[in-house]
Amino acid sequence: MDLDQRSVLITGCSSGIGRATALLLRQRGYRVFATVRRSEDVAALEGAGLESLRLDLASSDSIREAVAAVLDQTRGQIHGVVNNGAYGQPGAVEDLSREALREQFETNVFGTQELTNLLIPAFRAQGCGRIVQISSLLGVACLPYRGAYSASKFALEALSDTLRLELRGSGIQVILVEPGPIRSRFRENAYRAYLRHIERSGSAHRQYYERVEARLGSAKPLPFTLEAEAVARTVMSALEARRPKIRYPVTVPTRFLAIARRLLTARALDRLALAIGGNGKR
Repeated sequence: MDLDQRSVLITGCSSGIGRATALLLRQRGYRVFATVRRSEDVAALEGAGLESLRLDLASSDSIREAVAAVLDQTRGQIHGVVNNGAYGQPGAVEDLSREALREQFETNVFGTQELTNLLIPAFRAQGCGRIVQISSLLGVACLPYRGAYSASKFALEALSDTLRLELRGSGIQVILVEPGPIRSRFRENAYRAYLRHIERSGSAHRQYYERVEARLGSAKPLPFTLEAEAVARTVMSALEARRPKIRYPVTVPTRFLAIARRLLTARALDRLALAIGGNGKR
């Protein structure tokens, strides 16, 4: 496999999982196209020795321009895409406006799927390709006050499962990576989304939101938190395995909840989800 066939496009590389994955794959010998929303992050990634370009998952024009640039630079040959770009919108479901839900899905689902669809013809033409979807523990089970993000990840899982069936026999592999708590700027970005869309003063959940502001503003990691490199190593395995798994759970909480969802009744799973979420206390 020549260098261009080992090219990988990764979204959401300004920090956390995306950046760690981009750096690891470059060390591994891949040609990495690390994409980010902001121009200043492009410069930072280039300073770290990566090829970087802007890609805003909320903009079809931005997605098309980035895909065209990558395919032009690789002569249409690309080994895979790692759909990592996403953010979490906290808040009780009853407090989520249509705008808040739309923004969550524009980035986490619609933009991600549009990007994937634009790359599939290149994968088909070469008879192979890897689509690695960074899902979440919250695409496996629901927890209170994470409804928007969880809905977006459940949607991503459903689209991925369907796409895998539709691509059977094409040589294109669709792989889900499901991290639990990972050290990154995820909480920082979630806090900004919370401030943008949630008005706590008139909410029945205002006491919970007071705790959210303390928790999301804190640097204290959640239990079982791993470094982003743990996900990066899993992504590398998904890209390189001769016969990759359909799902790769990462962290103890994801593995535990995946088993619990299969074994517990719906009401028992509700009780577990409330306990994990501190019955709304964290």
